Amino acid sequence: MTALDFFNKDFDKFFVGYDDMMNRFNEATKAVGKIPNYPPYNIKKKDDNTYIIEMAVAGFGKSDIEVTIEGDKLSIKGNTEGDTEEAMETLWGGLALRPFTRMFTLSDKVEVKDAELVNGMLKVFLEKITPEENKPRTVEVK
Repeated sequence: MTALDFFNKDFDKFFVGYDDMMNRFNEATKAVGKIPNYPPYNIKKKDDNTYIIEMAVAGFGKSDIEVTIEGDKLSIKGNTEGDTEEAMETLWGGLALRPFTRMFTLSDKVEVKDAELVNGMLKVFLEKITPEENKPRTVEVK
């Protein structure tokens, strides 16, 4: 039994209905050594409710990047055709203009507000929403 399995067993005693969250956590911890490092990115917290994902995508235009949300998955894909000019001999290939896909799992309380591409930096703006239903309330016993 691993430490994570022990943690999950004890976690289940106190949190009802969080098994889906724990399954996602387990999947994420298994993939730690398999996460690609291209393109590089930052995740920043602006304030209590605002996050920004910054991704270095120099060489990609707006039409080369696709940002989609499906369920709790944020997917950022990039695909460029490279030079559209005449065929040229590349003397040194230091630019990584290869296709990429980056996936992020979002909390059900986080939504994507906007995305912009400025000077080779893609910024995806996220906001934590706080529904009114989460405020403390009293339940009448019948």
